[in-house]
Amino acid sequence: MNKTILSAAVTVAILVAGGAFAVARANKPTDSEAGPPARPVLTVTVAEPVLRELPLTLAANGSVAAWQEAVIGAEVSGLRLAEVKVQVGDAVQKGTVLAVFADETVQAEVAQARASLAEAEASVADARLNAQRASQVAGSGAMSEQQVAQYLTAAKTAEAKLQAAKAQLEAQRLRQRQTRVLASDSGVISSRSATLGAVATPGQELFRLIRQNRLEWRAEVTSADLARLQPGVAAMVTVAGFGELAGTIRTVAPTVDAQSRNALVYVDLPGAAQRGFRPGMFARGEFRLGSSPALSVPQDSLSLRDGFSYVFRLGEQTGDRARVSQIKVEPGRRLNDQVEIVAGVQAGDRLVAAGAAFLADGDSVKIVATGQSGASAAMAERPVPIQAGRVAR
Repeated sequence: MNKTILSAAVTVAILVAGGAFAVARANKPTDSEAGPPARPVLTVTVAEPVLRELPLTLAANGSVAAWQEAVIGAEVSGLRLAEVKVQVGDAVQKGTVLAVFADETVQAEVAQARASLAEAEASVADARLNAQRASQVAGSGAMSEQQVAQYLTAAKTAEAKLQAAKAQLEAQRLRQRQTRVLASDSGVISSRSATLGAVATPGQELFRLIRQNRLEWRAEVTSADLARLQPGVAAMVTVAGFGELAGTIRTVAPTVDAQSRNALVYVDLPGAAQRGFRPGMFARGEFRLGSSPALSVPQDSLSLRDGFSYVFRLGEQTGDRARVSQIKVEPGRRLNDQVEIVAGVQAGDRLVAAGAAFLADGDSVKIVATGQSGASAAMAERPVPIQAGRVAR
């Protein structure tokens, strides 16, 4: 009997407790009915995506190189290099003497050629006189026709020897001029292999010259991007430590590398050498391909978390309070403090303008009039006690 009474009492107690829980649950407002918490996480301003013109660019990497590099070599053989007048880095003008070979041997050969020429001229004079006399007595019987022909032939032979002597003298004079190594164009000496006292051979490289000290950027682009580039397109090239420099595409390579599937684009860089650029430097750059409309938001609206970009969209506003929802977005082009949003938001969305790094999905915020500084507003009115954990998160 006592067990029955006890069991009934327990059952009644459970039913009473269950009823009380149901009544309390029924009286509790749902999330949709409940307003924002009384204490907001941040005070924020509102930003809306704006459709604006943003530049179209194509980024590329490459190297700074000489526009053309002239190889200056020896044109004589068997002569000793007697003097080297320039060093690497020297600026020279076209025709500047870069090096001098010892020309004593050549001078002697020039003198010998002159003597041979004088001898040939004397022989020509004598042969011409004999031929003239033979022509005068021809037909008189004083000299046979064969003898007359011999004198005329001797005169022609002497003329030929005279021309050969002149050519020999000119060759020796040319060799004498070649003992002075001259710059083939204006520019800067980029390499020197000439060694004082060495005996050069014809064609041996002595110097390299950056023609007109003119540099270019050789950018590598994929074959898929080649169709977007053509001569005349503007580019902005950046070398670390030397800043930016504007350039223009001169030409696009007619072939694509079979291994990398990349092609070279040659960009003229006026004044690059004066800015301190040097051949071989690594450079980044962008080709300017015009502009197109894009939906953009302020840079401060974005929050980078775990390698992804997010914005916080404001929900239904009650008074000056609203809850935020975290939205994953895909950023695109950038212009100053504006960032293109490729996907994730639409025109008309109300976003938190700044302070996204301090927010989490579902937080309550206080909204102030648009136009206040988002950064200062975001840092103001943060409830100190309850936000310590939130900021760390």
